[in-house]
Amino acid sequence: MKLETERLTIVPVDHQLVEKLSPEDYEIHGFIKSYLTDLKEDESLLGWGVWFVIEKETGRIIGDTGFKGKPVDQTVEIGYGIIPSAQGRGYATEAVNGIIDRALSTNLVSNVVAECLDDNIASVKVLEKLGFERTGTDENMLKWKISHQ
Repeated sequence: MKLETERLTIVPVDHQLVEKLSPEDYEIHGFIKSYLTDLKEDESLLGWGVWFVIEKETGRIIGDTGFKGKPVDQTVEIGYGIIPSAQGRGYATEAVNGIIDRALSTNLVSNVVAECLDDNIASVKVLEKLGFERTGTDENMLKWKISHQ
């Protein structure tokens, strides 16, 4: 299972993929480790968790994106991050658009939600470009939603 966009290959993270990586390839953050633990217990999470974002031109992992679990009431929450050296090139927008398209193609999802810090201008721009609407705030977090009925 993988997604192809114009400039990116997006692949779901699993144990075999992570085992092949060296620490120089990509830093495996706490949320990726937590997802891998959950995946061991429930293999059906594959595709509904973390995906690596790989730049086609170089073959390097430039970030991660994905879902914070399986759909609940036809809704999934997304998250994303691109390494600093690859930021500012539209990769986050391209990657998030790719995984949203994938989620919608399952017919299990009609709503996608997200949140970001209110001072994270780059994330705000990504969500606005993709057509998300602000639905509220919780302390310093902005809440977002896009619906595809």
